Amino acid sequence: MIRILTDSAADLTEQEQAQPGVAVVPMAITFEDGTTIEDDGRMTKDEFFARLAADAKLPRTSQPSPAAFIEAYADAEAAGDEVVVITVAQKLSGTYQCAVLAAKEVDTPVYVVDSETAAQGEAELLREALRLRDKGLTAAEIAAELETFKKRVRIVAVVDSLKHLQKGGRVPAAVAIVGGALGIKPVIALYGGAVKLAGKGRGRPGALVAMFKQLDELGGIDTNYPCTVLYSDEKQMAGPVHYHLTQNLKLEGVRTCQIGATIGTHVGPRAAGILFVAKAPQDEQA
Repeated sequence: MIRILTDSAADLTEQEQAQPGVAVVPMAITFEDGTTIEDDGRMTKDEFFARLAADAKLPRTSQPSPAAFIEAYADAEAAGDEVVVITVAQKLSGTYQCAVLAAKEVDTPVYVVDSETAAQGEAELLREALRLRDKGLTAAEIAAELETFKKRVRIVAVVDSLKHLQKGGRVPAAVAIVGGALGIKPVIALYGGAVKLAGKGRGRPGALVAMFKQLDELGGIDTNYPCTVLYSDEKQMAGPVHYHLTQNLKLEGVRTCQIGATIGTHVGPRAAGILFVAKAPQDEQA
C-alpha cells in the first residue's frame, strides 16, 4: 500500500484520519504559561479557541521533530509501504524541511510534497492523493500529480483583524495596519505558499462581498471539487458563506469545517473562509 502522511495543520476529520493508509504527525503548541501540547485532538478546537481568547500572548506553534517523521516512516517501512508526505506550506513552517531530513534516515521511498497551503487546503491535497491512489498510480506519480494540483488550491477568508497573523510573523506590520482601521475587515488569501492581503470591506458584510469576488479573481471554482467553508471559533460565521455557495452559486457537496489549533493561532477568532480548487493554476490565470 502507498501510505499518505500529513501533519496536523491539515485539520483532517476523524473519518479522514481513519482511512486506510493515512497517518498524521502532530504539530506542537506552547501556551504562554509554558504548557506544551501536541495538536492531536485531545484538546478540542473549542477548548483551544477559549484558551486563545483567555491568554494575553499568542501560543507558539512548532513543527514536528524529524524523529516523529522517522518513526512514521519506519512504521510504513515495516509494513512494506512507500510514503507520500504532504506538509503545511514551507514558507509558513519548518515542517517540510523536517520531513525531507527524516526521509534520508529510512530505506523505503518517501516523496515529500510542500502543499503551499494549510488547513483544508492541505487536506484537499490529501483527498486528491487518495483519489489518485485508488486509480492505481504509484507513489512517485501521485507526488508528481500533487505538484501540479497544488497550484489550483486556494483559501480565501475574512478575519476579524490581522493582529494574530502579524504577531505570528505571517504578515508584515505595514500590511496589518489595514486590520486596525475602524470598521474595516480584511480579506486574506492563502496560495503559492504565502498569506496575502486580498481585499477589505466596510464591516463584515462588505468584507464577505470582497471575499466572494476573490473566487473569480483567483481563477474561478472548479465544480468537480466540492468547496469547504471554514470557520474558527464561531460556527455561525460560516452561515452566510455556506448560503452564498449553495444558494447563490448553486454549488453542491459544500462541506463545513472548523479550523484547528495550528492555523487558528494565526487567523484568530471570528474568521470564516472558503477552500476551493481553481479552474486554472496560478501561472495560467489571466
